Amino acid sequence: MAQRTVLVVLFDGVQSLDVTGPVEVFTGAETHTPGSYRIRTASLDGAAVRTSSGLTVVPDQALADASDPHILLVPGGQGTRRPDPELVAWLRAHGPRTGRLVSVCTGAILLAAAGLLDGHRATTHWAYCEKLARDHPAVDVDPDPIYVRDGHVATSAGVTSGIDLALALVEEDLGRDVALSVARHLVVFLRRPGNQAQFSAQLAAQTAQRAPLREVQQWITEHPEDDLSVEALAARATLSPRHFARAFQAETGTTPGRYVDRVRLEHARRLLEDTGEGVEEVSRASGYGTPEAMRRAFLKALGTTPAEYRRRFSPAPVRRPH
Repeated sequence: MAQRTVLVVLFDGVQSLDVTGPVEVFTGAETHTPGSYRIRTASLDGAAVRTSSGLTVVPDQALADASDPHILLVPGGQGTRRPDPELVAWLRAHGPRTGRLVSVCTGAILLAAAGLLDGHRATTHWAYCEKLARDHPAVDVDPDPIYVRDGHVATSAGVTSGIDLALALVEEDLGRDVALSVARHLVVFLRRPGNQAQFSAQLAAQTAQRAPLREVQQWITEHPEDDLSVEALAARATLSPRHFARAFQAETGTTPGRYVDRVRLEHARRLLEDTGEGVEEVSRASGYGTPEAMRRAFLKALGTTPAEYRRRFSPAPVRRPH
């Protein structure tokens, strides 16, 4: 097995977790399987950098002295707000010669500034997706997933998603058992699917100010299989359907129907990922009623069927009817 070199780019204002999260994953894989990864860190001049949280990190070397790696990892942080032209120039020159280009959070902004994301689908932290799309129209920005892989380019959202992406790379390189061992050691999930939304339904919507509406939000989350029509939810909040719908949207930023759709989709995805329940059982438990209704919802929201989604993302064996 050939050893893979991982080069992590450092700069002033880097987000420390963007660096240490993936590094811990690759280091864990190297500990489990000696000779699998060689991790190096480098700044432009080889000098120590100060992270956005105030920590000082001393790199192994200067970027000029670094050989072309198998994995070039570019973290994010406040230092990406005004990209250093010299760093961008280095990325532009060396990025095309690396095996995999990987960014964490706003590290995607540096890759885009170097022209390395042109023509690629990519993501970044939700707060910067609009800026990335506006400043770099040649990049196909997807604001929803926690990470996106497009050919040799892989980009991730907020800090913890860098761990998810690194685990996915380890699983691809060394297999599921090694990735699972690393994930267990770090006490994280082995794999959150890359197309999992950056926000859960609860986080995507605001929390209602009034207690009855907050209780309805919680009820929806805990009972996706129930009658969640506007009329039923309004009765639970002791409001008229019209008043309830208007108040719910005003306080959460979304309609009751869209909120219910998100919760049901999220619930179904979790069941498909984590259990061996059949598609018919999942559709009932998630409030769709029939597999066909769930299939339509998945195609509309995710562009794939429930069966294909499970095939791609579920580690659990599917329970077959006898």
